[in-house]
Amino acid sequence: MKALVLKEYNLFEIADVDTPTLAADDVLVAVKACGICGSDVHGMDGSTGRRMPPIVMGHEAAGVIAEVGSAVTGWAVGDRVTFDSTIYCGACAYCREGRVNLCDNRRVLGVSCTDYRQDGAFAEYVAIPQHILYRLPDSVSFAQAATVEALSIAVHAVGITPIKLADRAVVVGAGTIGLLIAQALRASGCGMVAVVDIDSGRLDLAQRLGATVVLDSARCDVPAQVLELTSGRGADLVFEAVGAPATVDMCLSCVRKGGNVTLVGNASPKVELALQSTVTREITLRGSCASAGEYPACLDMIGRGVVNVDALISAVAPLSEGAAWFDRLHSREPGLMKVILEP
Repeated sequence: MKALVLKEYNLFEIADVDTPTLAADDVLVAVKACGICGSDVHGMDGSTGRRMPPIVMGHEAAGVIAEVGSAVTGWAVGDRVTFDSTIYCGACAYCREGRVNLCDNRRVLGVSCTDYRQDGAFAEYVAIPQHILYRLPDSVSFAQAATVEALSIAVHAVGITPIKLADRAVVVGAGTIGLLIAQALRASGCGMVAVVDIDSGRLDLAQRLGATVVLDSARCDVPAQVLELTSGRGADLVFEAVGAPATVDMCLSCVRKGGNVTLVGNASPKVELALQSTVTREITLRGSCASAGEYPACLDMIGRGVVNVDALISAVAPLSEGAAWFDRLHSREPGLMKVILEP
């Protein structure tokens, strides 16, 4: 089969590779759409250490079942499906608690690190364990389904954060995840959703998608603006969707006493923390990783139009053009959002 292979850092090649061999409980999915994730873009240059070449990346995907393993039940050739990016064991203590994103034995599609190698979905076919499959509603296209993994991250972050009706929220970072968080917050009943970024195109998109306020952090003092918008109190909820020291510090400066800061971005391995201010103001700081069973809700939200994912798709392109699109995303081309590749 054909696959987009990261042969060495910053070098892709369309190559002939072996079609995956199925385990008894696997299905073979003919990939119809696969999104380029920010983690893939960071992985291509070796900066994360989690895309060690050679590797077929890609974990935001959807397709059609082409073959089923001998122990597979409830699935058939021709079924339209998407799948979790996390292959969880289902047996460890975290899985038994329903916290499959924290599985002790988790593997992520399209990741190769010191612990494991798991080829992903930038290919004609990918093998998927049946327990992480989800059936696509007729109302959801393959391209839309390739955004479900990203939406599930946003919905998970919002779901683990205590939210009350009419809460005032700030989202720092207007990338794909940040804009999906903003939409999920509006759907959850927040009265104010302010989105912060330095890309004017993304801020315009945030407004079109329902943000009540947009703030350009290159042009204004964001914490001061948030205080003004909240009568000097600060935001009830702040979501960090970048993962950089400056933006984490900004989040802590925007939140009110007793408020909640949820960290989703993780581009930087370490950040400094304003410890005394965080402690004395009783700020609740939580991390949010991946998703834990939110796929059905996300598919329903897309199908009913509660969340607009089409507006976030900048391009749908053939897999053969994948290297060029990776380069454009890596260069942080202004306004460029989600790119979907079709094998």
